[in-house]
Amino acid sequence: MAGSAMNRWTAALAEAKPVPYWLDDPARPAPEPALVGDERCDLLVVGGGYSGLWTALLAKERDPARDVVLVEGREIGWAASGRNGGFCAASLTHGTPNGLARWPQEIAALEELGRRNLDGIEAAVERYAIDCEFERTGEIDVATQPHQLAELHETYEELTARGLTGGTEMLDADEVRAQVDSPTFLGGFHDRDGVALVHPAKLAWGLKRVCRELGVRIHENTPALQLAPAGAGMAVRTPYGRVFARHVALGTNVFPSLVRRVRAYTVPVYDYALMTEPLSAEQMAAIGWRNRQGLGDAANQFHYFRLSADNRILWGGYDAIYPFGGKVRAEYDHRPETYARLADHFFTCFPQLEGVRFTHAWGGAIDTCSRFSAFFGTAHGGRVAYAAGYTGLGVGATRFGADVMLDLLAGERTERTALEMVRSKPLPFPPEPFAWAGITLTKRALARADAQGGRRSGWLRAMDRLGLGFDS
Repeated sequence: MAGSAMNRWTAALAEAKPVPYWLDDPARPAPEPALVGDERCDLLVVGGGYSGLWTALLAKERDPARDVVLVEGREIGWAASGRNGGFCAASLTHGTPNGLARWPQEIAALEELGRRNLDGIEAAVERYAIDCEFERTGEIDVATQPHQLAELHETYEELTARGLTGGTEMLDADEVRAQVDSPTFLGGFHDRDGVALVHPAKLAWGLKRVCRELGVRIHENTPALQLAPAGAGMAVRTPYGRVFARHVALGTNVFPSLVRRVRAYTVPVYDYALMTEPLSAEQMAAIGWRNRQGLGDAANQFHYFRLSADNRILWGGYDAIYPFGGKVRAEYDHRPETYARLADHFFTCFPQLEGVRFTHAWGGAIDTCSRFSAFFGTAHGGRVAYAAGYTGLGVGATRFGADVMLDLLAGERTERTALEMVRSKPLPFPPEPFAWAGITLTKRALARADAQGGRRSGWLRAMDRLGLGFDS
């Protein structure tokens, strides 16, 4: 980095608090008491992020008389659900191109189910008065290199041929910069209503409130330690007691599954983000960000960025860090070299915001799988269901996954459980050191492709043929 750039980001990061902006809120709810002793219920939900919260809420909506308990190892929303970028997308497949590549015959159904799922989230936010700053303002995927623009046009043409371009449009450089002004933008793919922006922690806290109001018993600071059959149901052991349940739904995602065979399908990826101070009216005018869309660039190593309710800019992504051994540890939550890189990229994108400071810098683990989108299954004779592998797109898709888990536990064949996406699994990751070696090779190849006009190496082409990859 040049000295001038070094001085710029050093000043901008000097006072950044090393905590997630969304969770840095004195109004965050107090945790519910830990489980002490034994409890019995119809459904036990393990995990207090979006996956578990939606499962508990939808279970009560389906059958208000169902006795539901939810246990969370720490506090509701403390992990990925409370510190993500707040992009709530309709896509269930980590973007339509990924869905097209993997399930071309059912992509229309997946797109329709995704739109209905996002509509369902919006309806729940309104029905239960969840104050999560929900804004269905859409998203623009912007090209910052000529090859990215060509790839966006190719994708748009394929979507057009399949009749899947409703609510979307291609924008040239002038049209993009009329929406949000950056000298780096060459064009973009605009999805006008397929993405909503939310305050992620407030969404988790709001879902917690609704679950309690519907009668869900929630125990925080209650890690689930062991899962075992117990008579006609299951028992989950916690530090101070057990929960006996007819059915168990696992929404643990990046954390090791209580079903051991599921663990090989996911690895943790560390993602990092910055949040600026609130922009002044003059600064907002300088970038012209009037319609409050979310944005992401079209590189392999991509950035995502959006406005908060008080006109801060969240700027995240680019580095996706896999730690050797695949461990989830608090020591990986902060990476100063990535914060510096993100800050430098921020001012490259928005040079007109020179002098803006960052108030928060944070990171954390998300789960990724080799197909980039969630997978599902059952264990213990159908008494346990799980969903995992959302790969950074779980704000919206976890509600769909909750419905899938409840369908599977009910033994029902539905339009969801009939999907090949739901019935199939990704390829598992190999054991170490092969996982680290393969992921490292893939990351380096993706970076080279970004630097070389999008040209994919033999390694990446082989991964494409196998349907494998690495993403955040």
